[in-house]
Amino acid sequence: MTDHVEIPTRLLVHALIREDGTVGADELYTVAGTLGMSDQQVRLCVKRLVAEKRFTHEGRGRRAVLHATEDTTQALAPNADFLRLAFRQDAGLAPWDGVWHLAAFAVPESSRTARDSLRETLVHLGGAPLQGGLYVCANAWEPYVEDAAHRLGVHGALTLLSTTDLRRGDVREPAELARDLWPLQEIADRYHRLSRIARPRLDRLTGSAELSPSELLTIAVELAAELSRAMEPDPLLPPQLLPRPWPGTQARELIARCWAALPEHGHGEARPVLFHLYADITREAAERATR
Repeated sequence: MTDHVEIPTRLLVHALIREDGTVGADELYTVAGTLGMSDQQVRLCVKRLVAEKRFTHEGRGRRAVLHATEDTTQALAPNADFLRLAFRQDAGLAPWDGVWHLAAFAVPESSRTARDSLRETLVHLGGAPLQGGLYVCANAWEPYVEDAAHRLGVHGALTLLSTTDLRRGDVREPAELARDLWPLQEIADRYHRLSRIARPRLDRLTGSAELSPSELLTIAVELAAELSRAMEPDPLLPPQLLPRPWPGTQARELIARCWAALPEHGHGEARPVLFHLYADITREAAERATR
């Protein structure tokens, strides 16, 4: 029995955006039905997305077409830069240079919303809090942090620095610091689940049975959802700071094999953007591994 994959309806709609920025209602309802979603559930989600101006809607029923707005198309999948970094780390091509990257901020209470958003962004980018208003990351995150601070209007309150000498109490050994600062066991558990999800779907993709377009889309959406769940809380620590073996490496290897197998089931239909994004990253990873 395979693990059930919970797919948020909103993620399903985003995952089915094609290269021309559209989502066909017939395809959406078909895949949603395969995932156990009701037509009413999908209709309510579409209504919310249109109200939020993330999509426009043309036509009625299953003949309708959704058109993604520009803001929506820019946020289709997990950040490609970070996914590429993860594969480079797995291949031993991004060793740690021993530098810790820190960001500090002092945003007044009058800008609490911006302050909270910056804090959430730092954690999303792989940061861990050292103390109030001070966060640390093992990767060079400065361009992403500055971009977020500019966008939130708090760049003047941001201080960036780096060091090779980080201590917290009596702890200074890097791998021990990493264990104290990040919830590595929780992250590892998410990757173990991702592997359990990926294995049976890889068997289906590489088996002899023909898969319909809706079945392929369902597999792709399930993999994308679980990959997002695993990677969103992952700070992508360099391998030198992680326990060995690290389950993230195996999980991403399985995901890469799944995405490499998906194009072999081509039926000539327009593929979602997410197919191409992951396929391109997978191909790049494979090419680096054979050099």
